Amino acid sequence: MKRFVNNPLSLYGTLRTVLLAMLFIIAMAADSTVFAQTKRTPAAAGREEYIEVEKNVRLHVTDLGDGQPIVLIHGWPLSDAMYEYQYQYLVQKGFRVIGISLRGFGKSDKPSGRYDFDVFSDDIKVILDKLKIENAVLGGYSLGGAVVIHYVTKYNSAHIGKLALFAAAAPSWLQRPGYPYGLTAEGAAGFIDLTRTDRPQVLENFGKAFGATETSLSNGMSEWLKGINLEASPYAATQSISALTQLDLRPALSKINIPTAIFHGTQDKLCDFAFAGELNKGIRNSYIVKFENSGHGLFVEEREKFNTELEKFARK
Repeated sequence: MKRFVNNPLSLYGTLRTVLLAMLFIIAMAADSTVFAQTKRTPAAAGREEYIEVEKNVRLHVTDLGDGQPIVLIHGWPLSDAMYEYQYQYLVQKGFRVIGISLRGFGKSDKPSGRYDFDVFSDDIKVILDKLKIENAVLGGYSLGGAVVIHYVTKYNSAHIGKLALFAAAAPSWLQRPGYPYGLTAEGAAGFIDLTRTDRPQVLENFGKAFGATETSLSNGMSEWLKGINLEASPYAATQSISALTQLDLRPALSKINIPTAIFHGTQDKLCDFAFAGELNKGIRNSYIVKFENSGHGLFVEEREKFNTELEKFARK
């Protein structure tokens, strides 16, 4: 010790050597941790949960499983979360199931701008392009049924091998000359006005008319669906339902040249069962699956039948 006291430079050199040794040990330990982390086998499948469809607009996508792809588009004002019990079933059966939340709904971005069927179809095309999906079954529920019809006719069934329509708000949600089904223009205008002035009342009315009866769905199921509905942008909800009132898909049905399944509840109060008959008449190579115990909520009211019939159609 006397030597170090008498020679401060020697003490400094020794401390410096000890410090460098400690830093070397710490660096080696850090390198070993990084190396171990880079060697970890990824637990995720590497799929994106959000896909950009245009600058600053990303859509939420549920993408589960492997195998034959089934792409699902939700209804109004729901989101891809509505298909929770279809995802579980279809993945177990060996399908890749992809649910897309349209812009303005669910966890997707909610930009200012247009919310019409051209925009929705264009967004779907971008996602299917990016995911390189081929020969998929494309299913759409309620307003989503009108969206998928518009998509396959606009893009000549790009990426799609089969079409499934669930309680579709199509070929027209409104009454028109030669088409006495659906809402009157006055009824639709009142509904749209209510979306601007009393959204809770809209959802209450919607909930009461959703099932075959007001008690068809459990309180828990009704609250779950209500929670999904409330995630929608109020602006997007109004704009999209307004666009639906302008849509008449009857002339487009003859352009559909892929196998089509039409699922519809016979007690549907929101989209008349007569819609299914009109779709069946207009689409070649289509057939109807009746849900005798369902209203508009056939995907939960008769969940087991819905799932097995969709699986059967996909495997044909």
